[in-house]
Amino acid sequence: MAPDRGVTVAQYEPVLSANFHKPDGHTLAVYQAGGGYDTLRKTLKEKSPKEIVELVRASNLRGRGGAGFPTGLKWSFLPENHPGPIYLCVNADESEPGTFVNRVQMERDPHQVLEGIILSGYATRAGTAYIYLRYEYPLCFKRLQQAIDEAYAAGYLGKNILGSGYSLDVYIHRGAAAYVCGEETGLIESIEGRRAWPRIKPPFPAVEGLFRKPTVVNNVETLSCVKHIVERGVDWFKSLGTPADPNDPRDPGSYGPKLYGLSGHVSRPGCYEAPLGLTARELIDEFGGGVWGGRKPKAVVPGGLSTGVMSADELDTPLDFSAPMKVDCLGLGTGCAVVLDETYSMVDFLLGSCRFFAHESCGQCTPCREGTHWALQMVRRIKAGHGRLTDLDLLLEIADNIGILPGTTICGLADGAAWPIKNAIRKFRGEFEDYIRRTNAGGWMVTEPVPALEADSGQWTVGSCQ
Repeated sequence: MAPDRGVTVAQYEPVLSANFHKPDGHTLAVYQAGGGYDTLRKTLKEKSPKEIVELVRASNLRGRGGAGFPTGLKWSFLPENHPGPIYLCVNADESEPGTFVNRVQMERDPHQVLEGIILSGYATRAGTAYIYLRYEYPLCFKRLQQAIDEAYAAGYLGKNILGSGYSLDVYIHRGAAAYVCGEETGLIESIEGRRAWPRIKPPFPAVEGLFRKPTVVNNVETLSCVKHIVERGVDWFKSLGTPADPNDPRDPGSYGPKLYGLSGHVSRPGCYEAPLGLTARELIDEFGGGVWGGRKPKAVVPGGLSTGVMSADELDTPLDFSAPMKVDCLGLGTGCAVVLDETYSMVDFLLGSCRFFAHESCGQCTPCREGTHWALQMVRRIKAGHGRLTDLDLLLEIADNIGILPGTTICGLADGAAWPIKNAIRKFRGEFEDYIRRTNAGGWMVTEPVPALEADSGQWTVGSCQ
């Protein structure tokens, strides 16, 4: 059943992607021709920073970077009378596997991103903004820097913006390709020039963040939404998406527009805009043209690898901040779906997933460092034809005991590593058991410890793997 949305996909007029297909849509001239920076000009004259914070808070805008934390609430944590400086950090690291919508946004409409940054900087009283950009995005870097230069020249950045008395400087900080920098305090540590080890909280960044000063960290798409909330109003924003669940006081609703990424085994992969809450099936069929080659879907990663997987029976789940959790996924995540067709091996899916998270763990927390490593070792052994049925229970034991949710790690990378293991094995256990029996006919029933495989070599080591 389709979700209860105020505006349907067919009725929806894109706003975040309105300039994506315009010739030279990344330039200041094209952006201004469509009314770009008019909202900033009007806001600096007519509204106070506190009014913008209250507007964003009333909209129930939730962070588009993965966690879905209410943006206005995060802003309200800043100390009211702090003398400054206050910093704004823009998370443009986008290292979640299967996720690319921020890249498309920055390449095709960087001025929309900048206007959102300036409005958000004004609201939070930030004097400096750092865009933490993934190093593998060279075109984003070029387009963003060009947009920043144009904005300075036009008086939208720098001292006394448009004669308002508000000043903001924006800098691009290029990261060195570390997934853990998507965690806000890991990102802050990296900007400060240190190893990106997430910090223990509290204190939270709003109190003690970049250079130990109050700091707000928001995602690229989140800040772009701020621009449209200020321009079009709270009622418009809340007319999109899915309303709060009256039976769940912890659900603030999933409102507003969303850029959905779609990749994997579909006919038309790409970046598509829709109101929050369209179903995975709608995304695949109406936007992606269905699964390629006339095949059937086996599984869908709903919002980046860390969210886990939905089975084919769960494709009518709305892609909002709450519904994926009802089918045992970690959440919406980044809203970028990866489709796996009926021919794809879930053993291969889990091997790729475990390899990624073991590589990207910063190593600071023992459960994450050791858990991701040994999960990878076991899945490698299963793939090599030496798996045992008991390995599946051991993998689930690891997955259930690492991460913030069981309270064993500082950041959520371990939760992201655990969820694909939990989902893949619990939802496709029959496939794993069949693979183990077929590839290890003489040893699938063994329960005592067995030797581990040397990394990618297929050779036995001296140690053992439980």
